Amino acid sequence: MEITALTALELGKRIKAGEVTVEEAVKAQLEKIKERDSVYNCYVTVMEEEALKRAAEVQKQIDAGELKDSPLAGVPVAIKDNICTKGVLTTCSSKILNNFKPPYDATVIEKLEAAGAVIIGKVNMDEFAMGSTTETSYFGPTKNPWNIERVPGGSSGGATAAVAAEEVWYALGSDTGGSIRQPSSFCGVTGLKPTYGSVSRYGLIAYASSLDQIGPIARNVSDCAAVFEAIAGYDVKDSTSVKMDDYHFTEALVDDVKGLRIGIPKGYLGEGLDPEVKEAVLAAAKTLEAKGAIVEMFDMDMVDYAIPAYYVIASAEASSNLSRFDGVKYGYRTPDFEDLQDVYKKTRDEGFGMEVKRRMMIGAFVLSSGYYDAYYIKALQVKALIKKGFDDAFAKYDIILGPTAPTTALKMGENLSDPLKMYLGDIYTVSVNLAGLPGISLPCGIDSSGLPIGVQMIGQAFSEKTLIRAAYSLEQTRSYERPACVKGEN
Repeated sequence: MEITALTALELGKRIKAGEVTVEEAVKAQLEKIKERDSVYNCYVTVMEEEALKRAAEVQKQIDAGELKDSPLAGVPVAIKDNICTKGVLTTCSSKILNNFKPPYDATVIEKLEAAGAVIIGKVNMDEFAMGSTTETSYFGPTKNPWNIERVPGGSSGGATAAVAAEEVWYALGSDTGGSIRQPSSFCGVTGLKPTYGSVSRYGLIAYASSLDQIGPIARNVSDCAAVFEAIAGYDVKDSTSVKMDDYHFTEALVDDVKGLRIGIPKGYLGEGLDPEVKEAVLAAAKTLEAKGAIVEMFDMDMVDYAIPAYYVIASAEASSNLSRFDGVKYGYRTPDFEDLQDVYKKTRDEGFGMEVKRRMMIGAFVLSSGYYDAYYIKALQVKALIKKGFDDAFAKYDIILGPTAPTTALKMGENLSDPLKMYLGDIYTVSVNLAGLPGISLPCGIDSSGLPIGVQMIGQAFSEKTLIRAAYSLEQTRSYERPACVKGEN
């Protein structure tokens, strides 16, 4: 087995033991990217020179015994292209930022580098994280390693596809309404959306500030727990950052769910859910039950209201956040203009893609005079009710379990022509962001088309340890499945 097939923690152990050098790991990964990425289009920027230079620095630190407490030291990582990396292109997969190099690092980048990580590149995404397929990218769509005629999901599709295609050991994504969990489900990997406020958003280019959250994507729960341990923490530079009592998330990697109370909302198994997905999710529930968990079905009524509330709030915040991209301060500027107003109009028209324009227009509408109360305020009230619905559920259950997405990976182009269909695909994920809760998606089966199925677990705010324990316990009952495209090569 080649080292690219190892998990991040397995590689970290080998590096510590001196069996593999950091340089060897980086070179092996760069080789796989050169071999495969022309097909999958996971990367926007490959940092070959920077990664090799960094590999030498980290190796010196490891040899000097300075990174003994870091299990991920020397392991290459890919970063979603909406997280700022100093001096390295950070484009949000948009034309309007296709020349933008931030003058600073995001807090999560500082934390990863302190843990000895080597950033190997920036990965593709839906433009400004607006999409569920990674087809709206200015740099072209990412393909799903399980079937290149299928989407990888989005908006963190480049990150999940890179992990699945073994073009990187783990990645950082962002999740505004399911953008870590849904593509993880489509690509057969594990993705954790942490509690809002547990990971600093400083340096994350905002889509919807009250919903955005950075989180890890990897091949298993253990890797996600280790990465989360490295990036979590209070940050004075992020006004929404929260101090947690316990940051030892890897301690929760215990195969024990005895007495754990798990609830399955009946509304999650209703109309629109693919029968094979339903079957796999219920089988996962039965597995946990057999291991000693208490599993029950229950009513949670507000599922139907989550989508409209989410798209009103997210679009309103996007409209406000994206007003800063005007062609004056940084990024793309139209070459052909008459006056300042013309600069604004033409830059924004030429620089933004169709989906981004659509959401900004919706946002501007719901925030406009006469509609603010009818739509935006109403959506905030629904958000509060959704939060209360979860609070009531968690009075009885430790974990809420359900599908990550209603289907497996869709065909390329299937949703672009029907935005509403794309929005409805987020039905199981958006409420988690509206309530600020943690959620994890992990593989739980393969459908008849040979595509992975994901199961989602949702926990109470700051209960990541419980979530990790339950997910780890389920994961122990099945082995990690690799896409056919990499099985034959490694």
